Amino acid sequence: MEPNATLTALRDFCAERLGADLADRFVRLARPGFALTEAGPGREAAGHSRFGGRAMLEPGTEWPTCDGFPLSLLAVLDTDALAPWLDGIVPAGTGLLNFFSLDSDSEHADPAAMELSITYGCLDPQLGRVIAARSAYAVEAEPPARSSVFDPVPWAAAPGFAFPDSYDPAWDGLDLGPGFDDMARAMPAMHLEGLLTEWSQRPGTLDSSEDIAFGRPQFPTGSSPMLPNHEDPNLYHHLLQLSGQDEWWIGGDGGWMHWSIPTEALRAGDFNQAIPTPDIW
Repeated sequence: MEPNATLTALRDFCAERLGADLADRFVRLARPGFALTEAGPGREAAGHSRFGGRAMLEPGTEWPTCDGFPLSLLAVLDTDALAPWLDGIVPAGTGLLNFFSLDSDSEHADPAAMELSITYGCLDPQLGRVIAARSAYAVEAEPPARSSVFDPVPWAAAPGFAFPDSYDPAWDGLDLGPGFDDMARAMPAMHLEGLLTEWSQRPGTLDSSEDIAFGRPQFPTGSSPMLPNHEDPNLYHHLLQLSGQDEWWIGGDGGWMHWSIPTEALRAGDFNQAIPTPDIW
């Protein structure tokens, strides 16, 4: 089912349970995204999308660093392969998005990376970068010494629509309309969840809540995107969520990694403004 038809089916599903007006306002919170799972039989890889492997950069692109220390390539998203569901969210021709982070916790990490991460703090924007590369020009880049290289895991991408996490400030702008008490207005996500029976059967569901491209971030700690200078998360768009891999985690025992970007910068294709927004416990 193509995106517009899926969105219409999702709106109809919600309207049966919430009424047409509230369903329309509720569905406006949904953003197209992709559940990322390991490609295999029956699950074709989404272009060059993958965890790990080598960065795919245009010749002459400098490898990103933090205070001179090389960041590590964690993932690549092929937006050309994902374009039909992105509905103009990403400018045409964006190509490949390379996601970098300072690896200070994996078994591959250089000891100096941990010292650097402590100096900067886990939320510092300099600890992560996103670099776009046009598909026709991108080539595998040789990683510099001291950066971590992870075994590649090609991704299949199942499209769907993602709603905000229960504690995401995106809910603050939802008008429930008349007939709802103060408790419902204080926690609209949890209240609506009780009204949306058979929610797991909704059209356009994402099959995975762990690794997600675009859509909305999920925060196991019950938090919300933590941004520099207490910026409004509603002004940002989610790019990638990594729940962790066998050989890579953030935050020691756990932690989920996210990258986000100001919505206006995303529309302009300015990925220099993308930043890491991790959820660490």
